[in-house]
Amino acid sequence: MNHISVKNVAKSLIEETRIEDGFIVLRFNNESVEKQGVVRDVDSNFIQFHFCIKGSAVFNFNNGAYKLPIQEENSLLLYNPQRDLPMNLELAGESWVVTLLISIKKFHSLFSREANYISFLSDENKDRKYYKDGSISPSMAIVLNQLMNYSLHPTIQELYFKGKSYELLSLYFNRPADADVEQCPFLVDEDNVQKIKRAKQIIIARMAEPPTLAELSNEIGLSLNKLKEGFKQIYGDSVFSFLFDYKMEVARQLLETGSHNVNEVGLKVGYSTASHFIAAFKKKFGTTPKKYLMSLG
Repeated sequence: MNHISVKNVAKSLIEETRIEDGFIVLRFNNESVEKQGVVRDVDSNFIQFHFCIKGSAVFNFNNGAYKLPIQEENSLLLYNPQRDLPMNLELAGESWVVTLLISIKKFHSLFSREANYISFLSDENKDRKYYKDGSISPSMAIVLNQLMNYSLHPTIQELYFKGKSYELLSLYFNRPADADVEQCPFLVDEDNVQKIKRAKQIIIARMAEPPTLAELSNEIGLSLNKLKEGFKQIYGDSVFSFLFDYKMEVARQLLETGSHNVNEVGLKVGYSTASHFIAAFKKKFGTTPKKYLMSLG
């Protein structure tokens, strides 16, 4: 189970952290511009959660006969109780992937009271293979970035990883995408779904000066109520709460580059005064941008 083989790769490509028995976090970081590969045995007792934070990757199965791509801001859940599913991962240049491996026994212990809610744990599915892809929500993206970028004393790292890994799992299963489609009639209308996705693209593209909700609903051709309801159903958050989370994550990443001061970062994400940006950043992360920068050093 613990066998790792890495082909023609720098050691830093994969980092493995054992959270506890039956729960492992793998972090793949290809800093080069070249495609790189990594192989890791995973037996049939494990559920695999893969999250692509940056770039893209491809999972190869049956000696490359079957390929499963994963793009930036997307996730894959893989589970096959009938056979081992070893990881044969091709990581594109400048790509990051975070993987949670959790044994079915461990997983059941977390969700035993809620097994009926988790679709692939239902009685009729428990012995079947299961595959699901999905998008990464802003709240999940923050946790994933925290798992990739951390500055911690080694004695604290294990506890931090444990907390973040459980947080990621809870956010993954809290997504509206897991709701029954019958209970979510809005999502049946694919045309509306595309309009909501367009709304997300618009507010991200214009995050420094976003349109009002009324302007946004006119631009995408959807009523104000359908925009509000649909956005919450698809992304699990209101339009402006989603935008706030997104702006704060962009700000955090800009600060980490070290090439912008606090005022410049605030302006880039739409805050005309530094004090408003500092207050917003503190509301989100519990610390000021300056103190956050100091913690990175």
